[in-house]
Amino acid sequence: MSPSRTGISDGWRVTRLSILISVSSCLIAANLRLFAGDAVAIGYNKDGIWTSVTYYSSSKPKGGKDYKIEPEAREEALRDLHKRGDHQTTRFEILSSSDATGFVAVGRGTDKSHKDANVVGRGKSQKEADENAMTELNKAGATKNQRIVYRYFSNGAETNPSGH
Repeated sequence: MSPSRTGISDGWRVTRLSILISVSSCLIAANLRLFAGDAVAIGYNKDGIWTSVTYYSSSKPKGGKDYKIEPEAREEALRDLHKRGDHQTTRFEILSSSDATGFVAVGRGTDKSHKDANVVGRGKSQKEADENAMTELNKAGATKNQRIVYRYFSNGAETNPSGH
């Protein structure tokens, strides 16, 4: 191959790669706006003991007042946790977040050393989400005092017009 032909070919590869990256970036950015999110946040005191748990969910489909994508839902949950937390809360984190449509259950239980565990279960029905939360509690060894502390539904990308 002649040098000029190689130069054109190499230039075309760079151009194709640039185009591919640009198009991919645009598609990813556009798709982020199609999802609604939810997030569960938890606060801890200086000893690592949880002090508060809260959540944010998109209760309305896209276009609704509270419709948020996952990163925005995480921000809202943390903002709410900061408001609810008292001066003893020193660490805040997201326990779980998702862009999926579905039911969510936040479960709490105690392990043999009397330490609490907070977990999240998700499902296509509230019953399935509750069962998944209980399964997560069992996996965490928190088999005593198991209970569901929050239940909610969150709208995501595949929500149909009826909202479920």
